[in-house]
Amino acid sequence: MTVYFIGAGPGDPELLTLKAQRLIRACPVCLYAGSLVPQAVVAEAPAGARVLDTAPMTLDDTHAEIVAAHAKGQDVARVHSGDPSLYGAIAEQIRRLRADGIDYQIVPGVPAYAAAAAALGQELTVPGVAQSIVLTRMSMKSTSMPPGETLENFARSGATLAIHLGIRALREIERQLVPFYGPDCPVIVAYRVGWPDQSFLRGTLSDIRERVRAEKITRTALILVGPALGEVGDFSDSALYDPAIPHVLRPRVQKA
Repeated sequence: MTVYFIGAGPGDPELLTLKAQRLIRACPVCLYAGSLVPQAVVAEAPAGARVLDTAPMTLDDTHAEIVAAHAKGQDVARVHSGDPSLYGAIAEQIRRLRADGIDYQIVPGVPAYAAAAAALGQELTVPGVAQSIVLTRMSMKSTSMPPGETLENFARSGATLAIHLGIRALREIERQLVPFYGPDCPVIVAYRVGWPDQSFLRGTLSDIRERVRAEKITRTALILVGPALGEVGDFSDSALYDPAIPHVLRPRVQKA
């Protein structure tokens, strides 16, 4: 018996990996986070499977379901949104599985920031503008952030920021980021990425809060911040394909 922590991606069932789809179709027990994972993602669970939305359940509840499945020798598809390694709350589940001697595997999924960039049709790492992405979140009512992991510290790098759980903290995000990025820094709020009603709201650090208020977006949104999100104009081509710069797969410099 194995528990499979499955990354379901941001919402679009077509963004499931083949492995994720195969396991969902095969496992007789399926536990999915219904507040973030559409029912369509688990619609192909086998006939007669025990399919439970874990949104109203506690950690004790979900673990009890797994222990019961283990006693019956039944594999469990534990379906999470995005990629389980990012804010998937799987560490505490794994701790209990190890304590009980229950096998598990992790199946990666498409993270929201990647799906958002794809839907927007742009690259998040533009040469000479930004070459790093910081995945972080606001603490709000959730677990507090470690002391050194502050927006100010991340902002000093000038990297593209992908901020989770921050849609209700836009005033604080603006306060912390404007000194480093400036009030006109581009911001994109990606709402329900991968769902049928997904939408993208563009603005700047100085006006995005009012735009979000006007659209009444209060949850299930990812906030992207950084100069690479705007009209970057002239930028250098990547050295990867530069004929004047050799590398191991193209060792000879090509002459013009």
